[in-house]
Amino acid sequence: MAFNPLNWLLGFFSLDIGIDLGTANTMVNVSGKGIVISEPSWVAIDKRTREPLAIGAEAKEMVGRTPANVLTVRPVRDGVISEFEITQAMLEYFIGKVHQQSIVPVPRPRVVIGIPAGVTKVEKRAVYDAAISAGAREVYLIEEPVAAALGAGLPINEIRGSMVVDIGGGTSDVAILSMKGVVVSRSLRVAGDELDEDIIQYVRNKYNLLIGQRMAEHAKIAIGSAYHLPKEKTARLRGRNLLSGLPEAIEVSSVELREAMSSSVQIIVDTVKDALDEAPPEIVADLMDMGICMAGGGSLLQGLDERLTNELNIRAWVAEDPMSCVARGAGIALENLPMWNSLFVGLGRDGRG
Repeated sequence: MAFNPLNWLLGFFSLDIGIDLGTANTMVNVSGKGIVISEPSWVAIDKRTREPLAIGAEAKEMVGRTPANVLTVRPVRDGVISEFEITQAMLEYFIGKVHQQSIVPVPRPRVVIGIPAGVTKVEKRAVYDAAISAGAREVYLIEEPVAAALGAGLPINEIRGSMVVDIGGGTSDVAILSMKGVVVSRSLRVAGDELDEDIIQYVRNKYNLLIGQRMAEHAKIAIGSAYHLPKEKTARLRGRNLLSGLPEAIEVSSVELREAMSSSVQIIVDTVKDALDEAPPEIVADLMDMGICMAGGGSLLQGLDERLTNELNIRAWVAEDPMSCVARGAGIALENLPMWNSLFVGLGRDGRG
């Protein structure tokens, strides 16, 4: 191939961007700068034209408050793209926002995007195509638990085993890694959104009160727990009484929310147990020394690390800034491409499987 000065200049000046395209939040890591964008994965669109009206935090503020002609959607569901064109617009917005923050804006960056471990080839292709359409020059895909382990600083290139549990908004991924490879992996579509839905259904069934997802999420963050707390808490929930149709507010306790979320939390715990059960005994011995690293926003649920530690007999610990682990890991992999090239999966830079 003949030398092209333009391509050489683009490669020299181009930004390297790591993106955690999450169901609940999208985080963008820029080489040399760290996390520059952290916004909800929400888009407000005009129903008639399908044109985006707001993206990110502004769109999330509109949820449940829009007129009839405006629809608020999350284009990524369970970690995969459900609305291709809207996801493309969202990626264009975030990539454009990165360029606005750059001293010398250069088009068509190199991008690596985290994807759940259990996605199909069609779902990988959708992510790849959306990023290319949004203006990326090269696109790499990396499994989220692998990126989370890299971002959390686990020694995944060493012979000894490491384990990460990445709990996001739409999916929970479990991976045991060694020598830059995945030894055992599990992916399930039970995560933060499912916990919110559990709270909504519990309050509806017990108190005949209909609350929104935002209210459920706030309650989960404030008083939700997976293990008994030293001091139990209460929170006030506001919604519509299903019998009278009138507004109503109630007090719920952390004990009640723990009961509401118990089945989903147990599914996550059982999935981690299954992964450990499949791991070679030598790696299990390594994990007893190193422990289990927890990443993703769901790992911040109070007492979840204690619950895992108690049920698995292995210390579980939460990574530093767990929400940004995937984005940071994606950026690290792209910064040192020759070293971490084996971590990329599926439809890589050339779009081939």
